[in-house]
Amino acid sequence: GPDTIRQNTPHIHCAVFSPDGKYIFATDFSSDRILRFVLHPNAATPHPSMETTDIEADSGPRHLTFSPNGKYAYLITELSGKVIAFSYDDGRLNQIQTITADTLAARGSADIHLSPDGKYLYASNRLKGDGIAIFSVNPQNGNLAKVGYQQTGIHPRNFNITPNGKFLLVACRDSNIIQVFQRDEHTGLLSDIHRDIILDKPVCIQFTNSVNNP
Repeated sequence: GPDTIRQNTPHIHCAVFSPDGKYIFATDFSSDRILRFVLHPNAATPHPSMETTDIEADSGPRHLTFSPNGKYAYLITELSGKVIAFSYDDGRLNQIQTITADTLAARGSADIHLSPDGKYLYASNRLKGDGIAIFSVNPQNGNLAKVGYQQTGIHPRNFNITPNGKFLLVACRDSNIIQVFQRDEHTGLLSDIHRDIILDKPVCIQFTNSVNNP
């Protein structure tokens, strides 16, 4: 990409399975594109076929997430600070909207997640005005509308939403805390409940399902 400092070497930032389980999509930060790999569970070849979706130059695609209904995908771009919305159909991503998450042009947007019900989308920004941009999702066409912005601790590199949709936890790396926000399921807005989890340099939050064996 055109940023000779931050896009100077190959850099895959994330890889996710498509909702139909047929593909893996990977964000190619340095080349401003999304790679699509076809899954061949029973194939002898170790090199699956690949196709690409080009993104505007100097975007720095970082994280990609699919809507719960499998019809849409949303990409956060680190350098341009935008969320790009796509329609999704059998391996094809078609861009339908671009909306700004980072209004300060800090070139540090990081993570992106949808609420479990698919009604709200959240995107984190770092380096300036650290926080979470909040968008509502139009259920008819997948388009986004900005509804708020929640300030967080320093460097919200990653965040996640609890499986029940009630809380949003932010890994504030340089504040050495996981910040806990209550989520209003009707408005999408966040409230700090002041239940910080102190942890050295948190950078990733994942939830797992535990199974109790008899």
